[in-house]
Amino acid sequence: MDCDPQSSLTAACGIRDTEGQSLADVIGTTVPGTKTLASIARAISPTLSLIPSDIALAGCELGLTTRLGRESVLQKALQTVAGLYDLVIIDCGPSLGLLSINALAASDGVLIPTQPQITDVRATRLFLQSVANVKAALNPALEVVGVLPTFYDGRYTHHQEALAAMRDAGFPLLPLQIGRSVKVAEAAGAGQPVTKYDPSNPQAAAFQAVANLIDQWLRNRP
Repeated sequence: MDCDPQSSLTAACGIRDTEGQSLADVIGTTVPGTKTLASIARAISPTLSLIPSDIALAGCELGLTTRLGRESVLQKALQTVAGLYDLVIIDCGPSLGLLSINALAASDGVLIPTQPQITDVRATRLFLQSVANVKAALNPALEVVGVLPTFYDGRYTHHQEALAAMRDAGFPLLPLQIGRSVKVAEAAGAGQPVTKYDPSNPQAAAFQAVANLIDQWLRNRP
């Protein structure tokens, strides 16, 4: 599910024609949308579907502020397709607005990607506090899967210092990082995962390692 108005995930999956057929048309604005999640789902592969995003999703966030139960709109929408999918992954934008709050309220776990920069340490700390607030007020079952450093380059002293600062701050850092690679950007432009676009690329192995870690986290849940 692409829950980001910038629609980067939707574009990376090669989907362009989203007007009137995106998550925005399910959520609605000041009133609920007219579409269902099942009606807008796009098949990406035999085992993968995408709920696409659209720039109209930005207007949804403004409209949600006036609705009752605004934090649970996405959760209720997901309940309508609970029997159709084994797993739903929600991709959120970098801001902590009502769309992200909706995603956290509807989720079992949250994976937090962040760049290894000192300026991002504070942002990650604030986000972790927001997750704690959502857990306390809206979703007691919410767990932090971990903090995932991305665009990491071990040759940079600044990146090493940022990781050290995150460890000192007690962040739940995952034991791996996603590094820099132009092949990752090329894969997104080609509408393919890097694991398919360039299987021998080191970052393909890194993404697979993240997938394995998440799979293990899911298996350990009740």
